[in-house]
Amino acid sequence: MLDLHGMISTVVTPFDDNDEVDLELLRAEVKYLLDAGVTAICACGSTGEGQTLSLEESTAICRVVVEEVAGRVPVIAGVIQNSTAQVIRYSLALKEVGVDALQITPVHYVFAPSAEETVAYYREIGQAVDLPIVLYNVVPWALVPVDVIERLAEVPQLVAVKQSGGDMHLLVDLLARVRDRFTILAALDDLHYPAFMLGAHGALAAIPTVTPRLSVELWDAVQAGDHALARELHERILTVWRAIDGPNLPATLKAALQLQGRDGGLPRKPFAPASPAERERIATALRAANLIA
Repeated sequence: MLDLHGMISTVVTPFDDNDEVDLELLRAEVKYLLDAGVTAICACGSTGEGQTLSLEESTAICRVVVEEVAGRVPVIAGVIQNSTAQVIRYSLALKEVGVDALQITPVHYVFAPSAEETVAYYREIGQAVDLPIVLYNVVPWALVPVDVIERLAEVPQLVAVKQSGGDMHLLVDLLARVRDRFTILAALDDLHYPAFMLGAHGALAAIPTVTPRLSVELWDAVQAGDHALARELHERILTVWRAIDGPNLPATLKAALQLQGRDGGLPRKPFAPASPAERERIATALRAANLIA
């Protein structure tokens, strides 16, 4: 049985000067995250700019991640599409390269599906692909409410809910009502400490991509009951998150990697690299968190 818990990290998709995926830079990032002790890796999600990726790019990325991980931790593949047909198309290709689970957003274009349509969407995907599914509850205008998530218990392939969108209220409702049926993963990058205290099974988020060791230490400190250490780690991580959070997150996040001596490549166009002012703000935060000298 698939075990998703603890500090699960996303991984960036590095793009080169020609706006093409640099798979060698990707390999280096996967190795770094594994060395930091993350409990699983998610590729092609929001951090990985998955909404921009073709089917061929997604499969190439996930193939590299599966190769580098080599069975040490689960590999989760993100699918950010807007129809049942496209999600199934991507998911079957990603299953073929050996991912362990899928992270699937609800439909999030202008038109919102009904509760019945959302349940049918995940049911049909589960039946067609037959891999464990993480419901990626992230898009603010398409959040799946708890009542609908309760109904999704009828989809056997749906094993986890990744709760994002900055909504701690929805997270606590999920924990109160469905934590015995689903693994609940926090994607509230500035609220992982309280989320763990409330009983979240782990986190699947952007911030461990930048602060993997601190984030793993935070999870471990909470499990050990060392709340003084947990609060200290929370505040160090919070400092970094506040510096990178924003609508150009792919750019600021990659700047934070570069400032640490890592290379996440460029963001995908039309996003430009972080500005000098943004880089200075991020560098100040990284110094305050003792992540760079």
